[in-house]
Amino acid sequence: MRIDKALWFLRLARTRAVAQGWVSEGHIRCNGRRIEKPASTVQPGDVLTLPLARRVLVIELLALPVRRGPASEAQACYRVLDERGANPIAAV
Repeated sequence: MRIDKALWFLRLARTRAVAQGWVSEGHIRCNGRRIEKPASTVQPGDVLTLPLARRVLVIELLALPVRRGPASEAQACYRVLDERGANPIAAV
């Protein structure tokens, strides 16, 4: 699945255009590698690093969502690897 579509389906980006912008600007990492193309593919087991407004979120994809459903359905498709909350590096 395309990374921009996955971010939108997982409800991590408000719109698919926002997800495409994050990826195009090089803000997203997949398995430690910087992703710059929205058409890059992701699969279960990949670790994504996402810079959100107030923190950096590190997640592991457990399954690929089939649709943009409710938040509970989206959250079941990934697990958060960094439970510390706000990351001091992201606050700078």
